[in-house]
Amino acid sequence: MNRGAFLAAGGAFAASFDLARPARCAQDDELGVRIRKIAKNFPGAIGVYARTLAPGDPIAAYRAYESFPTASTIKVLIMTTAFSLEEAQPGTLEQEIPFDRSELIAGSDFMSDAADGQRFTVRELITPMIRVSDNTAANMLIEHFGVDTINGIGADAGLAQTHLQRKFLDWYAIVRHSQNVSTPADMARLLYLIESGAHEGTRTIVSAPYCRTMVNIMLGQTDRDAIPAALPVGTPIANKTGEIDGTRDDVAIVDPYGTSPLILTVMTKAAYDYAASYAAIHAIARDVYAAAR
Repeated sequence: MNRGAFLAAGGAFAASFDLARPARCAQDDELGVRIRKIAKNFPGAIGVYARTLAPGDPIAAYRAYESFPTASTIKVLIMTTAFSLEEAQPGTLEQEIPFDRSELIAGSDFMSDAADGQRFTVRELITPMIRVSDNTAANMLIEHFGVDTINGIGADAGLAQTHLQRKFLDWYAIVRHSQNVSTPADMARLLYLIESGAHEGTRTIVSAPYCRTMVNIMLGQTDRDAIPAALPVGTPIANKTGEIDGTRDDVAIVDPYGTSPLILTVMTKAAYDYAASYAAIHAIARDVYAAAR
């Protein structure tokens, strides 16, 4: 299958799960009141989207279609691009990318010990990009795939308000106010497509085996300070966090192989009290989890 045909097929599936437009929220009044109270007392802006795999409206949506900085949560889309291209162009995952040590940036625990000129396959870079949020690994993949390709995969999946506009820690771009952005609803849509494929064994944004691979990579996420910290110990959670100045985000699939998986995305902006950010994320996660059970 050529890439155009692949994206058309994926787009057709994605279109049948329209999270891009505001929808009536199925959340109970009590949950809605609690989320609005948390948001009102929050020193910044916070957005929430939560749903199960069941068809219909979300169980929680608050400022869900508003743009927020993604920080590292957009790395889920970069990972998805790799598997999408592998299906369209077999061998993509084994393509090698040379490491230029002059491009090493902060937040790169995996790549920090790599030798200049060392070659890594796409497959070898995906896991540290997600599990330890290695920024240099992410930038290598962005350079390899191209921003337009990554955004194209997102657009064809229906992520209408998600835009990768710069590499990580690109200070020149930051000064120009070029920011990677998405919405809680868009990020939930991406996780929903991945989880639907993995859980139901059907092709969504990619084939079911690749959806399961992505879920399993996210299950190994090492940053558990946000949504996972609020839920019962031992709950399987496939998540990706994001942190930049004024932002603490977490996007998660709760109990992905259980009987009723939960998709929960929480994003913040203009929020510089990070203790308050985590407290709000924890409170929302507990309330949504209880309402979804």
